[in-house]
Amino acid sequence: MALLLLGLLGLWVLLRTLTRARAPRPAPRWPPGPRPLPLIGNLHLLRVSQQERSLMELAEQYGPVFTVHLGGQKTVVLTGYKAVREALVGTGQRLADRPPIPIFQLIQGGRGIFFSSGPRWRAARQHAVRTLHGLGVGRAPVADKVLQELRCLEGQLDQYGGRPFPLALLGWAPSNITFTLLFGRRFDYQDPLFQSLLGLIDDVMVLLGTPGLQLFNLYPRLGALLRLHRPVLRKIEEVRAVLRALLAARPPPGGGPVHSYADALRQQGQGRDPDGLFSEANVVACVLDMVMAGTETTSATLQWAALLMGRHPGVQDRVQEELDRVLGPGQLPRPEDQRALPYTNAVLHEVQRFITLLPHVPRCTAGSTRLGGYLLPEGTPVLPLLSSVLLDKTQWETPGQFNPGHFLDADGHFVQREAFLPFSAGRRVCLGERLARTELFLLFAGLLQSFRLQPPPGLGPAGLRTVPAPAFTMRPPAQVLCAVPRPRGR
Repeated sequence: MALLLLGLLGLWVLLRTLTRARAPRPAPRWPPGPRPLPLIGNLHLLRVSQQERSLMELAEQYGPVFTVHLGGQKTVVLTGYKAVREALVGTGQRLADRPPIPIFQLIQGGRGIFFSSGPRWRAARQHAVRTLHGLGVGRAPVADKVLQELRCLEGQLDQYGGRPFPLALLGWAPSNITFTLLFGRRFDYQDPLFQSLLGLIDDVMVLLGTPGLQLFNLYPRLGALLRLHRPVLRKIEEVRAVLRALLAARPPPGGGPVHSYADALRQQGQGRDPDGLFSEANVVACVLDMVMAGTETTSATLQWAALLMGRHPGVQDRVQEELDRVLGPGQLPRPEDQRALPYTNAVLHEVQRFITLLPHVPRCTAGSTRLGGYLLPEGTPVLPLLSSVLLDKTQWETPGQFNPGHFLDADGHFVQREAFLPFSAGRRVCLGERLARTELFLLFAGLLQSFRLQPPPGLGPAGLRTVPAPAFTMRPPAQVLCAVPRPRGR
C-alpha cells in the first residue's frame, strides 16, 4: 500500500511539473512607438550624427519608454531620469546582459568585460574590481601615481611656453595612468610605442563612430558584403599585437604580489580554469577592453574640461581663485580636498553632465522583464539613454547650458544630484568610476593651479569649437589651446 501511495505521489509530481512546463508564457506587451517602414524600420526618423537627440524627440511623442525599429531590430528606448534609473537599478540581473552587437561580436567573440554577458562577464568583472582595488584605486597609492603623472604633463606643457598646444596632448596623462595599472609601467611621452598605441586607439574610436560601422551593425550581411568592417578589424589586430608584446614582456606569473592588472589575469590563469575565463584569448580581450575604455573616456573628459575653461573664462577665474585660497601655491591637490573645493568640484561634475560623453550603451533582457508597465521578452535590446538623464528638463534648471550652479546650493555648498549618471548605474555601472573620478579631479585641479587655459592668439573664447567630433564617444573636436603659466600656482 505504501509503495502504491508513493508511486501515485510521484506521478502527481511529474504531471504537475509537465503542466507547469507547458503553461503558456504571458504574451509580450510592447511599449508604443512609430510605425516601422519595410527594411529600414524607423531609421528615417533618426539623424545619423545625432541619434540620441532624435530619440529624445521621439520620447516627447511616445513617452519615456517606447519601441523603435532599428532596421529589422525591435528595440526599447528608455529616456529621462525616472525611467532609466528604474530600469538600471530596479531590474537587477535581468537587464545586465549585452545584445550581440555585430562588430563587437567580430572583435571580441563574446569575450572580455564590456560586451560580454552571463557567467563570463560576471567572472571577468569581479576579477577586475578586486584587482583594481588591490592596486590602490580609490586610495593613496593611485592618487600618488596620478600626481606624478600630473608633474610629467605640466613639464610637457611648459615646453610650449604659453604657445598653442594640441588639445589631444592632455589625454596623454590619463592614458599613461591606465597603462601603469594595466602593465605595471608608465611610458615616456616620446616613446614610439606609446605614441603608436595612442594613435591606434584614436583610429579605432573614430572608425567605430562612422556611418559605415553603424550600417554594418544594422545590416551585418550587407556590411560584410561591402567590407565595411575591414578597416576597424585591421586596426584592432594592430592593437592586439602591441598588447601581446606588452604582456609577453611581463615576468612570468608567480605567487608573489601583483603589480598590474595583466599580472593578475595571468596569475589567475595558472590555476583551475575549466571555462577558459582566463585563457590567453580572454586575457587579451579583457586587456583590450580596459585599454580602449580606460584611455578614451577619461582622456576625452579632461580635454573637454580644458576646452570649456577656455570657452568660459569667468568660470575658470572662480576655480583658480578657490584653488589659490584653499590650497595656496605649491600645495598639490589631494582627493580629500574635494570637500574644501566645492566650486571646483561642481565645475568638474558639470563638465561631465554637459558633454554627455557616452550617450548610450545597449543592454539586453536576460529573461521576461517588466519595464514601465510593459512586458519585454527575453533577448530584447534596450537603450537606456544616459544623455536624456543628463539633459532631463525635470532634473536640471538649464540642461542645455554649461552651468556649474547645477551642483551648488544657495550657500555655495556642493550638492550631489541623483540624476548625475555619466557612469551609468546598477550592475553594469562603470567599473573604472572611482579611478576616473580621482584622475579627473587631481589632473583638472592641478592644471588650473599651474596654468591659465585660453584660446590661441587672434581667437576669442566663443571661437573655440564645442560641437563633438564624430567618434564612438562624444569627444571634443581637434584644436589648439594655450597653457599660460601662472606664477601664483607654482
